[in-house]
Amino acid sequence: MIDFETELKKFHPSPEVSEVEDVVNNYELTDMIDYIVKTVMDVEEEDEM
Repeated sequence: MIDFETELKKFHPSPEVSEVEDVVNNYELTDMIDYIVKTVMDVEEEDEM
């Protein structure tokens, strides 16, 4: 039978996971709302011309 406590003590996260977390957390991501807002603003500007 697996002793989960022992296995958890041996666990070490992969370095790649930490690197990816840092990149994702420090990178300003554009989401769909940003694109929608920009598109609406562009359309409104075109209508004013």
